[in-house]
Amino acid sequence: MSTRPEEAGSLKVGSFVVIDREPCRVVEIEKSKPGKHGSAKARIVGIGIFDGVKRTINVPTSARVEVPMVRKFTAQVIAVMGEEVQLMSLEDYSTFEVNMPKEEEIRSRIEPGVEVEIWEIMGRYKINRVRG
Repeated sequence: MSTRPEEAGSLKVGSFVVIDREPCRVVEIEKSKPGKHGSAKARIVGIGIFDGVKRTINVPTSARVEVPMVRKFTAQVIAVMGEEVQLMSLEDYSTFEVNMPKEEEIRSRIEPGVEVEIWEIMGRYKINRVRG
């Protein structure tokens, strides 16, 4: 399982949440007071981790939302092939390919032999930073 349920009211800015089946980093949370007929509501705004798209959900603060599990590990760059980067996990020495990161400060430092921190989220991989 790559997600776990969590109460919407316990989310903080900077945490992760799944919105429209896409893992997102929470950038804004607005909580309203409980009204005459109902519970307090939370408006959660997140930016997609893989696509950078802004998404919003409105839920009661007591509602359960899906939170993605993030597995972090180190990998070594084997080859750069245009928009693809071939990597080798330093845990089990398996090889896999990921898309070249969009962030220019990470992109410019990726070359064969460099170690990178990988985030595995919901079965997808992202280069999060260059180590060292």
